Amino acid sequence: METDGKNLRRGWTTGACATAAAKAACTALLTGDFPYPVEIELPSGKRVGFSLATSEIGDGYARAGVIKDAGDDPDVTHGALIETTIRRAQTGKGITFKAGRGVGTVTRPGLPLAIGEPAINPVPRKMIVSAIREVAGENADFEVEIAVENGEALAEKTLNGRLGIVGGLSILGTTGIVIPFSCSAWIHSIWRGIDVARAEGLPHILGATGNASEKAGQALHGLPETALIDMGDFIGGMLKYLRTHPVEKLTIAGGVAKMTKLAQGMLDVHSKRGLADLHALAKLAMDAGADEALADLIRNANTVAHAFTMAGSAGINLGNIVAENAWKTAADALNLPETALEILVFDRDGDLKGRFGFAPSHHVSGFPSGERNRRT
Repeated sequence: METDGKNLRRGWTTGACATAAAKAACTALLTGDFPYPVEIELPSGKRVGFSLATSEIGDGYARAGVIKDAGDDPDVTHGALIETTIRRAQTGKGITFKAGRGVGTVTRPGLPLAIGEPAINPVPRKMIVSAIREVAGENADFEVEIAVENGEALAEKTLNGRLGIVGGLSILGTTGIVIPFSCSAWIHSIWRGIDVARAEGLPHILGATGNASEKAGQALHGLPETALIDMGDFIGGMLKYLRTHPVEKLTIAGGVAKMTKLAQGMLDVHSKRGLADLHALAKLAMDAGADEALADLIRNANTVAHAFTMAGSAGINLGNIVAENAWKTAADALNLPETALEILVFDRDGDLKGRFGFAPSHHVSGFPSGERNRRT
């Protein structure tokens, strides 16, 4: 994988690290020796080896730890110590899981785990069970406790609190491998946020491109934290999921530049996907009443924010017409009349610059959709 000409190194998920630690600890509990390296099987079938950072055998337990290497991904858990403690369990009990220090507990519905369960996701659980059975056989009976050093503090940098995971981090991973700057990981977090909001029966959610627009939109509608979806640049990813997991009301909130991109048909509004078209923005300004002189200034503006400032000084409400066209893009992609859709446009200070109010989302006849369809 490359970005800006640099090769990016892949890493390991917390689930893969916990699995390696679990297998090592189980081996030590049964044999008295820790394997080096410890080899596990990923969901793909590929086998990989890990080195242990810690190892300990005590009365009725064994513990092993692996330092998480996230590669070149800016993961908050990079460098964290993931430790798994294995204890014998009552015969017939099977393999059970426990949250150690730094691993969270599920407190809200909507996640793929029951309330009260340790936040160890289904795929890591399957990996751990499989790894233990390799060592101890199919009828293994063990308690598996996973801990993350400094996990409670690290969790404050994640969305766990919003999702109702308290006390620490989640043990995650669907492939065992961290792909640097993975769009998939972010989109999955969007989906989980929607699942939690729906499970709590919330009729209204807000997807925001950034912190300023999220806070401003939340204040405008008085929404609870669980109604807030950190969609970032992935508007299309959120809308695609909502087509099959609908809510009654959806607000999309974003800054002037990203909402201008949405108005121009882009559902992935990351800067790498392209810049806002200032010539198209000038045309919108003229539709809103701007004269040719102002339109020319907008075409040559330094930024979209600069264009909005100039339009505002001339008494032209550029925000509302951007919001209207952004609504058309999003409504066309969602095409779900039972969901009322709203667009909010904010500046970087959180001031409302444009709004298109709630209306049933539907396909907008005659609205160009080629770029949009490529980005859903």
